[in-house]
Amino acid sequence: MTDAQTFHEAAAGLLGPRGFTCDPDLLDPWLTDWRGRYTGRALGLASPTSTEEVAQFVRLCAEHGVPIVAQGGNSGMSGGATPDDTGDSVILSLRRMTAIRHLEKDSMQITCEAGVILQTLHEAAEKEGLRFPLTLGGKGSATVGGLISTNAGGTQVLRHGTMRAQVLGIEAVLANGDVFSGLVPLKKDNRGFDLKQVLIGSEGTLGIITAATLQLAPEIGERRVAWVGLAGIAQARQLLMHCEQQAGGALEGFEVLPRHCLDAVLAYLPDTRSPLENEHAWYALIELVAPAGATDGLDTLVETVFETAMERELLEDAVIAANESQAESFWHLRESISPAERAIGPAMQHDISVPVSRMAEFVETVSPQIETRFPGTLVAGFGHLGDGNIHYHVLAPEAAVAGEWEEREGKAISAFVHDRVTEYGGSLSAEHGIGQMKRDELGRLGDPVSLRLMRSIKQALDPQGLLNPGKLVPLAPETARP
Repeated sequence: MTDAQTFHEAAAGLLGPRGFTCDPDLLDPWLTDWRGRYTGRALGLASPTSTEEVAQFVRLCAEHGVPIVAQGGNSGMSGGATPDDTGDSVILSLRRMTAIRHLEKDSMQITCEAGVILQTLHEAAEKEGLRFPLTLGGKGSATVGGLISTNAGGTQVLRHGTMRAQVLGIEAVLANGDVFSGLVPLKKDNRGFDLKQVLIGSEGTLGIITAATLQLAPEIGERRVAWVGLAGIAQARQLLMHCEQQAGGALEGFEVLPRHCLDAVLAYLPDTRSPLENEHAWYALIELVAPAGATDGLDTLVETVFETAMERELLEDAVIAANESQAESFWHLRESISPAERAIGPAMQHDISVPVSRMAEFVETVSPQIETRFPGTLVAGFGHLGDGNIHYHVLAPEAAVAGEWEEREGKAISAFVHDRVTEYGGSLSAEHGIGQMKRDELGRLGDPVSLRLMRSIKQALDPQGLLNPGKLVPLAPETARP
């Protein structure tokens, strides 16, 4: 255990008064996760402004044996950026590292630092007639480093893939303070392991990402966004296959939500209204796009897709946004589901995936099982049907006490959900990471060989166990708590 005063003085001397603080008022906002489920304590808050400062600070922590919890926008969903309650860790914030180092229009590549906010990245690309093809509801706070560390997804994964698919190069500081410099992208590089892929999705347990080179995409010339009423999620699956066959690469997004989610959003945002006059059991939000200079056939394609879908009884009703403002309003409904449900009360959120072909079956089979087994609960699944990722929320009974319900019945619910997901050949984390929320469940259900490999890599890259302890990597059976 380090002498706290000695460490504080050294850290302040290294980073200066703006770079390191122990002020409780400045620390407090960063000690609780976005969902409010985890609150920890910390020795201090470090806010370096460069990769070299990060490296020097990590070396200082290694010298004093101080654990490090790296943090971006603190918008994670699994408690992966929240320190534990021992108060032994220091939070290392990347929020001051906001430089866009280079943007190359011809190759459609951008190199930026880890603290760049996703919305800022979008705007930088748009100024050059390009776009970054990943977005999500928290784009105003999520940072590049956090998105890479959790291998975030979003609403455009169907066409463009997760964050992993957008990362061409990485710069990261390792546990001993060494800097891994891998920002230069090469189309072909056969010099052994692809080390950047090891760091992507590692949630700050193997290294601290300080910068990245990302792939941009051509700007969208035009898009058409449709809000569709459906009889059920099985019909949504049929409509998805139809859209994939008819629209091909023009299909940018395909999101689904049940009526309860829409009702929750309309109550949460009283100035909004449902896009369709009549109520439906399920809804789909579908986006088709055409690149700049090739938009002439988009309206014809949209007309063909939805007219044939109606003829084949693959939908009940649909409305196509008349303009960009209405298209944004449709997406705003989808992006407001999480805060709307959080306002309702306690819930167990599950970021699950199963094979796309089995998602409808999973929802229709498992949801009534949960509601029967745990009386008073309500299951609401929504999200990215096109890539087999549903945000599967189980809302607590009306009388449930926040905090108590999650610890008792909530944990049993999550275990039940994860068991069913495993039976369907799925994953208990599709895009939000493992963090501390699902670490023990990963240890319980994960493949033993994969878990041994993860522990071996962690031991090799972080032998002192100082990088984000207690997150992602399950304890070995002999050291796990009873």
